[in-house]
Amino acid sequence: MKSYKWGNRYTVPGGHIELGELSRASIKREVKEEVGLDVEPVKLLLVQEAIYPPDYIKHEHYIFMDYLCRTDSTNVSLDGKEIQEHLWTSPDEALKLDLESYTRNLVVEYLRTGPSAKAAI
Repeated sequence: MKSYKWGNRYTVPGGHIELGELSRASIKREVKEEVGLDVEPVKLLLVQEAIYPPDYIKHEHYIFMDYLCRTDSTNVSLDGKEIQEHLWTSPDEALKLDLESYTRNLVVEYLRTGPSAKAAI
């Protein structure tokens, strides 16, 4: 998905964990809110610490817990707030896009884990 919050670069759906909320529940909620997909988190793929990310619109400190997820649908419904567009692509092709740096790290890690983990992102 492309977001103005990340300098109109491509990123992945995500957001904050609410107080008392499990990370897997947060993923399901945030993805549903942002792109309208029901997902099932499969495994934690990467943890990244983002201190004042240069691509981000705000001066913030985040810890990203990047999960590999499954979905039975490709029918994306954008929230109309944070996301300007979306596309489905293979991980190899994603690396050719203007990705924000943390999403690039995620795709590289996904490809590094080998064929047993590969699927469309």
